[in-house]
Amino acid sequence: MIWCVEDDASIRDIEVYALQSTGFEARGFEDGASFWEALRTERPELVVLDVMLPGIDGMELLRRMRADSGLSDIPVVMATAKGAEYDKIRGLDLGADYYLVKPFGVMELVSCVKAVLRRCRTEQEPVLRAGGIVLHPEERIVTVEGQRVTLTYKEFELLRLFLSHPGMAFTRDQLFQEVWGMDFCGETRTVDVHIGTLRTKLGAAGDILQTVRGVGYKLEAAHELSLIHI
Repeated sequence: MIWCVEDDASIRDIEVYALQSTGFEARGFEDGASFWEALRTERPELVVLDVMLPGIDGMELLRRMRADSGLSDIPVVMATAKGAEYDKIRGLDLGADYYLVKPFGVMELVSCVKAVLRRCRTEQEPVLRAGGIVLHPEERIVTVEGQRVTLTYKEFELLRLFLSHPGMAFTRDQLFQEVWGMDFCGETRTVDVHIGTLRTKLGAAGDILQTVRGVGYKLEAAHELSLIHI
């Protein structure tokens, strides 16, 4: 079931109709309050979430979802007005899986939903270890030398990507595509800022994340052999 949260009735009806016409079950919500209430008893497979909503806006709803262990893994596609770059970056940082810029076509919406679902329907991942860092993908828990470390949604995804590919150098473009789900915007330093914050939170263990001059970042080669899946 795909849930579409949109206060404009005409847009909401089109979204629901387009998804239903292509084989999805879909349901619409006109505001954040009714959507949040429904989450108490039901769980959608994916949410298409408008930013500008009456009452509880899309950003607050996304923040609440990512902070709730029972809802944090639900894929969210955000929708915002053209040119609202601040909303776009903020939403991605909060954990949005993709961003649609209005106005968008119905086939773009359907293709986006299919792509995000494909990316999220992965097999259960093993626990990852490297240099004193232990990452539990399913529980979304990270510890360093036995001490739990609190990471944001995107910091966790970055660390998981590096631990899953020891020794592989990633460009900023690749990191943005893999973690944020879209092409990298060269005018932002979003990737660099997140890497810097991640290193700080990991403390001394953060040194395993190396800068590769002229390329991007990688998990330090010296720790490759200590990486194991259990």
